[in-house]
Amino acid sequence: MEKKETVWRGLIAACGLFLILLTVSIGVFLCYKGLGTFTLYKHSVWEFLFSSNWNPADDFQGGGQVGAAIFIVGSVSICLLALLIATPFSLAAAIFMAVISPRVSNRLLQPAVEIFVGIPSVVYGWVGLTVLVPLIQKIFNLQYGYSVLAGGIVLAVMIFPTITSVSADSIRNIPRQYQEAAYGLGSTRWQVIRRVLIPAARPGILTGVILGLARAFGEALAVAMVIGKMKAFPTGILSPTNNLPAAIASDMGGAADGGEYNIALWTMALLLLIISFAFILIVRKISSKGVRER
Repeated sequence: MEKKETVWRGLIAACGLFLILLTVSIGVFLCYKGLGTFTLYKHSVWEFLFSSNWNPADDFQGGGQVGAAIFIVGSVSICLLALLIATPFSLAAAIFMAVISPRVSNRLLQPAVEIFVGIPSVVYGWVGLTVLVPLIQKIFNLQYGYSVLAGGIVLAVMIFPTITSVSADSIRNIPRQYQEAAYGLGSTRWQVIRRVLIPAARPGILTGVILGLARAFGEALAVAMVIGKMKAFPTGILSPTNNLPAAIASDMGGAADGGEYNIALWTMALLLLIISFAFILIVRKISSKGVRER
């Protein structure tokens, strides 16, 4: 028995170590490829982050322009719009699932949310392309329906399950005594939800929002199909634009390996990795703060 436990303990430790090494390897590889924009082709970080001139040379001589501000602003605007759309619905669904009608949610809503998680992103993109884009074009009388609004709605649907699930679990984990004490003081159910449960579950809810935002930032295919992929700053939610993942996915295959264009795309990938790590650190900070408060 002890021998089996030792074997399984070693196997689990080896799997954990492998995941750590894999994560570190990905980070090192992206740093090696992505930093070439600054070390090999001598562009500045300021140019990459704040310039809108994107015209890298597809060769090994360099001399092009690698301003990625359009893609960065496009990613931020689409993701923020997706959060504004998804968060209220996700929070309402989480409250209904955890407090108002847990039995109904366990039979209907929870399976539906799990199904949403399993739908491939290309399906979201295809539905957005064939249904949402023409609808936006017709409603707002536009020449084309490709827009920040289309990308935001598609992303909102995609991140809805993440925010809902994490928020519902956080509300369920609030000690029952909190609700009983509030009801004992004469509070209504809405007052208990608004003044007790939501404040107590705030760290978990914020964690769900940030995890949803992290997924939204990395989504490429679904958004690329509905935003128009225009190299221009969005002037409003009805204008087309482009974002970091869509630019990487559409251009990486045609760029010469090791050329300035290729390396600039790797720098975009490195930026996405840094953003993801930042989100992870924020989540850990919020989670540790929530544990201390309890």
